[in-house]
Amino acid sequence: MDSGDEPETPEQQGRKKRCHRHTPKQIQELEAMFKVCPHPDEKQRMQLSRDLGLEARQIKFWFQNRRTQMKSQHERAGNCALRAENDKIRCENIAMKEALKNAICPSCGGPPTNEDSYVDEQKLRMENARLKDELDRVSSFASKYLGRPVTQLPSVQPMAMSSLDLSMGGYSNPGPSSSLDLDLLSGGSSTVMPFPFSAAVSEIEKPLMVDLATRAMEELIRLVQTDEPLWVKVGHDGREVLHLETYERIFPRPGHQFKYADLHTEASRDSTVVIMNSIALVDMFIDASKWAELFPTIVSKTKTIEVLSTGIAGSKNGTLILMYEELQVLSPVIPTREFCFLRYCHQIQQGLWAIVDVSVDHHRENQLASRSRRLPSGCLIQDMPNGYSKITWVEHVEIDKKNQTHQLYRNLVDSGMAFGAQRWLSTLQRMCERFACLTVAGISSRDLGGVIPGPDGKRSMMKLAQRMANNFCASITASNNHGHKWTNPSGLTDVGVRLTIYRSSGPASLPTGLILGAATSIWLPVPSQRVFSFLKDEKTRAEWDVLSNGNSVQEVVRITNGSHPGNCISLLRALNPAQSNMLILQESCIDASGSLVVYASIDLPSLNDVMSGEDPSKIPLLPSGFAVLPDGQPMGGGASTSSNPMGVASGSLVTVLFQLLASSSPSAKLDIESVTTVTQLISTTVQQMKAALNCPGI
Repeated sequence: MDSGDEPETPEQQGRKKRCHRHTPKQIQELEAMFKVCPHPDEKQRMQLSRDLGLEARQIKFWFQNRRTQMKSQHERAGNCALRAENDKIRCENIAMKEALKNAICPSCGGPPTNEDSYVDEQKLRMENARLKDELDRVSSFASKYLGRPVTQLPSVQPMAMSSLDLSMGGYSNPGPSSSLDLDLLSGGSSTVMPFPFSAAVSEIEKPLMVDLATRAMEELIRLVQTDEPLWVKVGHDGREVLHLETYERIFPRPGHQFKYADLHTEASRDSTVVIMNSIALVDMFIDASKWAELFPTIVSKTKTIEVLSTGIAGSKNGTLILMYEELQVLSPVIPTREFCFLRYCHQIQQGLWAIVDVSVDHHRENQLASRSRRLPSGCLIQDMPNGYSKITWVEHVEIDKKNQTHQLYRNLVDSGMAFGAQRWLSTLQRMCERFACLTVAGISSRDLGGVIPGPDGKRSMMKLAQRMANNFCASITASNNHGHKWTNPSGLTDVGVRLTIYRSSGPASLPTGLILGAATSIWLPVPSQRVFSFLKDEKTRAEWDVLSNGNSVQEVVRITNGSHPGNCISLLRALNPAQSNMLILQESCIDASGSLVVYASIDLPSLNDVMSGEDPSKIPLLPSGFAVLPDGQPMGGGASTSSNPMGVASGSLVTVLFQLLASSSPSAKLDIESVTTVTQLISTTVQQMKAALNCPGI
């Protein structure tokens, strides 16, 4: 023993004595018996004990360990066989896609002129049939081995990142841009556009979608965990954007050389902490209605097309959903973005979840007109000890630029701020604070008039205000999928006053009758925070509110619904004897991406119902208000441009929306007087805003 070694304790010596290694002869005899009988009974074990000079307990443990070892070997062999089958079918799938690409002209989208299209079609049909047989065979093999259908598996064996293929995400056949139905302004009715991708997913598509989703998950996790040189910081706020050359080198995609010239890539990353745990967030992310409720200022429309997997053992882990969504910026002049995509949810470990979105080309008779697609995007959600969650968000899209953004918003959109990760996270952070205030009864409120009798009344008021804000966002969108379209009858302001009309049958969220909406967007050389403070302050309301006739208003109730003092719900009373029976419900909210001030008139009987805690969903409100966004200009000044005529940095983009009940009869026709009235109303409001903010010449 070396001088530096510690002497062994009696306990260590006892354990060392109990460790027994079988001799080669004993192992040989035991192996021979195992081949004949892997499960010897007690009599056989006693005989082996006498023959080999071992205790019966040692014999029992040796056979148990040997059976476990054999089971592991069989499982590894089965996994290798399944992996080989998956690799083979994946290669054939890629070959099939390449054959399809070769049959399509990259420049015009039509079939080649120098080949027999009928022969090519028959070859593709035969290849498709063979591919389906291979898929059925590997699915059957996996089902027998693992005891459940392959389409319900949470993941497949990962492949090398260099083989990532997201070519399914492209869209084709762009349709003509929609124009206003002129019959709308003469009393015609509007119709909602048919929803795309309504048909079910075929059985042959499901394994391909599972494979696409799992590959996208691998890429998302690497995008979240990798820093420079993949991600670089830009701008004064240190936003992280993707370095495209590095990305394409790490994640090459087959056929990417045929990328359309008018496709623009936007990719950003951001992280924050929100007041919600991971389980609650995952539940809201995979429910389409809750997803829209969580992001009302961004998601204008969403729908679950089909649930491909509901998760493992009742949990959300492994959930795979085919979804459709439409994204907006709150202005009628910015085209919405439509995506059909897979959403896959994976629990990495306890308290750590990943959710990935990736576009999929789900061909049906009604297809998206845009070639835009969502490349692997999503978030990593990690629980924190205090019940909060840390979220890292990646937003990565290729956008079809054929629909030009209005020059007023070009800087905001082209910089990636309009739809980037920072906007998603700042909105999520604010909404989580709002939900927390809704569920916690102890949040303080300012009640000068004794209007709110208890916590039920406060919650009903918050729900009514949220519905009002959601209706405002839905009414201001540039989408044609909401049953109304915008038209520009005049050029009174920067982008003109745009009109829309729709009919409400009531008696639920909107008043019954013919509703006329008017909206405009303007640029102001004033920081967006200052514009928001001016609009939300009841003391300065008379300076822009044309309908107040110069009379001031008094705030009688304020409910805080966020950490920022500007995030609140107010009940305003007009100091005008002629309007003593009418109050104004207002919600204001602000975050790093922008702000809202939304309001609507509410009568005393309806308010009493709300304050008593009754369901507010049947109370009709017709919201109007303002959406205020930063202009996307860099801090520190800039040159004069068409969208920033004074060359002033950190200006704001303001969209004003007024909605009026033109007639209480849904079948009424719109008259020119109503159009003139609402046009003058919104034009006067804009001019008074500019004057109050000391920029009347803009």
